[in-house]
Amino acid sequence: MASTELSPPEYLPRVADEHLDRLLRTTPAVVVEGARASGKTWTGRRFAASEVRFDELETTRLHLEIEPASFLAGATPRLLDEWHLASGLWNAMRHACDNRALNGQFILTGSVKPTYSFTDHSGAGRVARLRMRPMSLHESGDSTGAISLQGLLNGEPCSADAVDANTIGTAGEAGVGRAAELICRGGMPRLIRLDPLDSLDRMRDYLSDIARIDLATNQRATHDPARMLALITSLARNEATSASAKTLIADTANAGGPADRDTVSRYIDRLTEAFVIEPLLAWSTHLRSKATLRIKPKRYFGDPSMAAAAIRATPQGLLDDPETFGLLFESLVMRDLRVYTQSFGAEVRYYQDSGNHEVDAIITRGHRDWAAAEVKLGGPALIEEGIKTLRWLRANVDTARAGEPRRLMVVTAAGRAYETKDGIAIVPINQLAP
Repeated sequence: MASTELSPPEYLPRVADEHLDRLLRTTPAVVVEGARASGKTWTGRRFAASEVRFDELETTRLHLEIEPASFLAGATPRLLDEWHLASGLWNAMRHACDNRALNGQFILTGSVKPTYSFTDHSGAGRVARLRMRPMSLHESGDSTGAISLQGLLNGEPCSADAVDANTIGTAGEAGVGRAAELICRGGMPRLIRLDPLDSLDRMRDYLSDIARIDLATNQRATHDPARMLALITSLARNEATSASAKTLIADTANAGGPADRDTVSRYIDRLTEAFVIEPLLAWSTHLRSKATLRIKPKRYFGDPSMAAAAIRATPQGLLDDPETFGLLFESLVMRDLRVYTQSFGAEVRYYQDSGNHEVDAIITRGHRDWAAAEVKLGGPALIEEGIKTLRWLRANVDTARAGEPRRLMVVTAAGRAYETKDGIAIVPINQLAP
């Protein structure tokens, strides 16, 4: 169903393409949501036969107020880009879906979760939603794709050749160095061809814009940009954690950050609505022990380059700071796991209990259908640490109620893919694909 008429010539296929194609065949309208510059418009154009971009229509506000339905006329699927800027469009689109009674009519793309007024209908039965994240390594050409995540969950063996040093990376120090570069470069489609340092410069501009502009209106933000930037920096320092408001306030006290819990909460909500921050929910399961499960979400930036830019990291700086490097590598892996699992209807969560046992990622596909992953940069000691954690999880989850894990795996920066004698997979992220 993909169209080539509007598709940019340099378009790289996305994991979400197949999902969007399926939704357009089965649903009247699809809302594609995600962070600004993550590729929503380009993907929408690949499938659209006509388009209208509401971020370029400053002179048409009166027209929108009088007759929003006029913007729905055109060859279908019709792309309605940054549709949340067009007042009244949602209800007009919903009525058009009812009147036409056809699938594949509209693709709506937006960089912010809109707040509907009480007069707006939810769109249930007419509108499907698709999350677009920045590019995974497989999409940007930085993973060989030799190992399928879905295949691993279905019982396929974990085995692939080491990556060629002249292409994507190698085992050992070279592969880890490349991982530092990929963290800093990030997965925004327009930045993947840039040098990592140039990409970081552009990402700092990106975060400055996020702090200054209200994406819901395209107008100057009502919040304090300096306080927002201070909070973004603190969140980057606390990447992959559930840092409390108290912690964030204390961390930003000398940088002019928000000074009260309500402001911190409101700012984090805005960053979440703009898809800059993506919470990771806790996994609820059954344990053999009397430990209690933690339920507070952890926070990750939508792309590791956002966190790297916020703390002014560089590839060499990450190599010199293993602790920060490990947290931002975890952020990269989490981005890719979310991209890959969405393609086959799974989701990613995390495990932590009152005994301070923690597992980085739990992949769930449904009732009694789960897998677990620990994220480690690499090296025998760190890999063994991840294996030990996974063995502990397998021994302590009540598998009679939760089911046996489909797969346990340690995700590394590079190197050789293999399995332990008890079936734990060692999976280099630069060989992984959906």
